[in-house]
Parts: sequence; C-alpha cells; structure tokens
Amino acid sequence: MVTTTYQVQGMTCGHCVNSVSTEVSAIPGVTDVQVDLASGQVTVSSEGPLDTGAVRAAVDEAGYDLVGA
Repeated sequence: MVTTTYQVQGMTCGHCVNSVSTEVSAIPGVTDVQVDLASGQVTVSSEGPLDTGAVRAAVDEAGYDLVGA
C-alpha cells in the first residue's frame, strides 16, 4: 500500500472535491482518495506507486491543476 499527497489548485467547493475524488478514484490501482478543500491536498492510497501523469490527467479532467508534480 502506497499513500501519496498531491497539491491541487482551483478547488473552491464541495462539487470540486467530488469531481477530483471521482476522477482520481478511477485510476487503476487507487484504493482511496481523501480531498481536503481548505488546503487543496489530495491524499491518494494505492496498491503501488502511481504514474504522476495519470494523476495529472485525472485532475485535469476534473477541471483543476496539479501543482508541483
């Protein structure tokens, strides 16, 4: 089990949280996603290391920006 925290920019509401959570959860191997709206942190638990490009694509699909990864 691997847990990684990402910084996401642009989320402002509960709908934003749900969108990011839904898209990131769809990545193969992801077992849990926790989104903290106040800090913009997205903590992802997965079966193994995730490709940052896949996480970036999922966050982009939700309409937000992955910062610093």
